[in-house]
Amino acid sequence: MTQADNPADILFRLADTLETRLPGKGADPASSYSAKLLARGPDAFLKKIGEEATELVMAAKDNVPERIVYETADLWFHSLVALAHYNLRPEDVLRELARREGVSGLAEKAARGDS
Repeated sequence: MTQADNPADILFRLADTLETRLPGKGADPASSYSAKLLARGPDAFLKKIGEEATELVMAAKDNVPERIVYETADLWFHSLVALAHYNLRPEDVLRELARREGVSGLAEKAARGDS
């Protein structure tokens, strides 16, 4: 990544690549980790999301910045796999974050009825 790159562009490039790994797009699950996860279906990548979230929590509890970054990258990657499976894109998530910008987290949560 060069300094001129928009840091969010990596998310878009990863999403583009993951779309080529969806079943029926010609990617070989034997040679592509992403294609393998996507071919196995939601149970496989949702399990990985849970594992990566737990690893991130442990890295944060241990206060190890390098591991926090590494585990966050793993969590984001597997979340992108889930988005691809459900025909969603990082842009959808970014639009939702933009919608929430400037809105109190407590007010937004109350509007959803979460406790």
